[in-house]
Amino acid sequence: MSEVLTGRCSSGAPDGENGNAAAIGAADFLYLAAAPTFAIMALLTGVLGGGSQDALCSIVSASPLSGMVPMYLLMSAFHSAPWLRLISSRRRASTGSMT
Repeated sequence: MSEVLTGRCSSGAPDGENGNAAAIGAADFLYLAAAPTFAIMALLTGVLGGGSQDALCSIVSASPLSGMVPMYLLMSAFHSAPWLRLISSRRRASTGSMT
C-alpha cells in the first residue's frame, strides 16, 4: 500500500514526529478531489455551453467523443478509482464488524 494510504513515512517515524501530518492530510484530500472536480466541470460546460469555438469544432468533427463535456466525463471516470477503493474498504469494514 502506498505511504499516503498507510499514514506512515519512509523514515518509519509517526506523522507528528517529523511534521508530515499536514502534507499527508492534503494528499488524502487531493486524490479524492479530482473526480468530483471533473464531473462538476463537465456539468458546467454542458449547461453553460462550450463557447463559439467549441460549436465550430463540433460541426467539423463527426466523433461523439469530441468536445469538452465528454473529455471531462472521461477524466472523471479515470480518476474515480480512489472513490471506489474508499467505498469498497468501508463496505468491507462494515460487513466485517457485523459478523
